[in-house]
Amino acid sequence: MSKTKEKAECIRVGKGTVYQKSPGGTFYYRYQIHKKRKAISLQTANREEALEAAGKFIPVIETDSLDVIAAHVKFAKSLVREEQNLLLRDAWNEYEVHPDRARPSTMHEQKSYRSTWQEFCDFMNAPDMPIREITPKDADRYSEYLKTTRLSVSTHNRKIKRITRIFKTLCSFCDANPFASKTLHRKEREEQEQHVRRRCFTKEQEAEILKVLEDPSRKLMNKDEIRVVYYLGMFTGQRLKDCVLLQWDKVDLNRRRIWVKQFKTGKEVTIPIADKLLTVLQEAKKKFPEGYVTPNVARRYSRTDPDGKNVGNNLVDIDVLRVIRWIGLEPSIEVEGRKKKVTVYGFHSLRHSFASHCAEAGVPKAVVISILGASSEIVDQFYTHVGDEAQVKAIEAVGGSFQSSLDSLQSRVSKALTLIDSSKETPEEVLKKVRSLLCD
Repeated sequence: MSKTKEKAECIRVGKGTVYQKSPGGTFYYRYQIHKKRKAISLQTANREEALEAAGKFIPVIETDSLDVIAAHVKFAKSLVREEQNLLLRDAWNEYEVHPDRARPSTMHEQKSYRSTWQEFCDFMNAPDMPIREITPKDADRYSEYLKTTRLSVSTHNRKIKRITRIFKTLCSFCDANPFASKTLHRKEREEQEQHVRRRCFTKEQEAEILKVLEDPSRKLMNKDEIRVVYYLGMFTGQRLKDCVLLQWDKVDLNRRRIWVKQFKTGKEVTIPIADKLLTVLQEAKKKFPEGYVTPNVARRYSRTDPDGKNVGNNLVDIDVLRVIRWIGLEPSIEVEGRKKKVTVYGFHSLRHSFASHCAEAGVPKAVVISILGASSEIVDQFYTHVGDEAQVKAIEAVGGSFQSSLDSLQSRVSKALTLIDSSKETPEEVLKKVRSLLCD
């Protein structure tokens, strides 16, 4: 029997309506005065408390006197301001238990919300300031400050979005969201002169990676399992987490199929098993017949710190990058204007390589999307344009026709000169033939 989905409540109260925007969320009271619809937050997710709070507004809403309404509204505002004068130093504690707070799927992002807010509080350096006194000018100053810290555009914008969300959640304590302006965000084109981007591996580089993973002189924790992870990345195009946490119940060696529900997107994809990958998986199956395909790497990847934040993913990523360094490639490089290095080679490069190799082989774009799991920029990078090879042919065609014309003209001039030097015919006859050569 299927479970009944929780529904947002909507209750008629007097001339207004008490409702939730989402199941379990904060209640609001919507009413209409002189043909204008208004809504106020009741600041609670409890049904009984919400109905009690809404009941206090009914006498105000039902009166016909504008003077009475104005008096009630003025008095209500003064009470609200007094009761909701939230100080900056107390804001996070209020936000942390608010029913409308952001609920990131990872502990890392949850901690990032808190650290970003703390950075903003440190910048303001006014813990006893009520948050309603923070102005758009303060937000603009903070945005300008972030620009001096050598952050990437995406990191800058993520910080602004987190603070915007916190103020939106605490809207009942503010007259307006000071971070609402889009001008606080940086534009992607600010980095258009930065030409460092993720690079894909060539087929020769992929062959080198597999070769060094076979070399017994190269030492690495769980090396045999890392080798399997690399094979999965090369021949399926999946992300590192999807490869590391793949389980045998999602692998059918007889039908030569792998099923992946991608952690990042939730997209389910099915992928045929290539011959080289099949051999490696058959070997792995003998060693670890159940559970994770690479159990030791999976256990290492899933390691968390005392606060519940995942730290194992970085450990496995370090192991993966070490293999890349073995073939003489530097995973990250320094870029002017950035505090952190920019990654150019990593496990994700295999995903780019997969799309690149498919494009070179003439595989339809829709097929590649069905394997990679999303219509991402990775696919677009290789499929939305005419293609390097086609462009080269176009340039060669234009250049070739121009050069052909030059060659033809030079040939006719040479023949005319030879005719003048060697002909024993009369000058009139020679002139006639030269004109014919040059003009026809």
